[in-house]
Amino acid sequence: MEGKEEDVRLGANKFRERQPIGTAAQVPDKDYEEPPPAPLFEPSELSSWSFYRAGIAEFIATFLFLYVSVLTVMGVVKSPTKCGTVGIQGIAWAFGGMIFALVYCTAGISGGHINPAVTFGLFLARKLSLTRALYYMVMQCLGAICGAGVVRGFEGGNQYKLNGGGANTIAHGYTKGDGLGAEIVGTFVLVYTVFSATDAKRSARDSHVPILAPLPIGFAVFLVHLATIPITGTGINPARSLGAAIIYNKDHAWDDHWVFWVGPFIGAALAALYHQVVIRAIPFKNK
Repeated sequence: MEGKEEDVRLGANKFRERQPIGTAAQVPDKDYEEPPPAPLFEPSELSSWSFYRAGIAEFIATFLFLYVSVLTVMGVVKSPTKCGTVGIQGIAWAFGGMIFALVYCTAGISGGHINPAVTFGLFLARKLSLTRALYYMVMQCLGAICGAGVVRGFEGGNQYKLNGGGANTIAHGYTKGDGLGAEIVGTFVLVYTVFSATDAKRSARDSHVPILAPLPIGFAVFLVHLATIPITGTGINPARSLGAAIIYNKDHAWDDHWVFWVGPFIGAALAALYHQVVIRAIPFKNK
């Protein structure tokens, strides 16, 4: 059908105004037009190769994210002295650095979400359809499970479980409320950064903003990890928490697992609300 051809140049979204994140850098014009909201359902996506290609990109990206990050955690935990490892700072850099690299690599294909909370926030802001959002979340979770599974294969079952499997738990001395609050605020910081770094108004005004978008997103992940690793191990990504919990599969990893879904989704919803009510209300001024 005319007008339904896949536009490979624009990545996962064939409509310029509905690129979820990152791909606006490929749009040459500087004029800003307020984009219409994405439809709740878009059946034509199901017959488009770019739709499935985007899901594969999310799977691979989340797989690599869990592989590198959890393997880094394992290296720190199993060391008898933290001075001989990269420590908490190294773990934070592993998470933030991988997000930076993977968002850069996949932004033009899927939007580079790599996180169900990010996908949820963008869905609430009507940046993508429900069909695509659910598909992304499933592929992200599958990728996370596979990534954590490969780490267990490298470490060996006994060693993997002895060192905690990289699973998120609330640390001793903190309550479930503390953990929930940390996850809400941490995810708000991340999703708010995603909205700000990929805002269409800024893309129209400053040509360098979309190109640099992966950098502040990765840096936000790094900073949040520095702050909340001592509290929850830092989830802010339900797929990351689910993948590690399934492969580790110990009772204490499941006791507080709901925190790592409810917290990030609340944080993402608050960031989406703030973006829609406050940020989008700012008048656009071209240079």
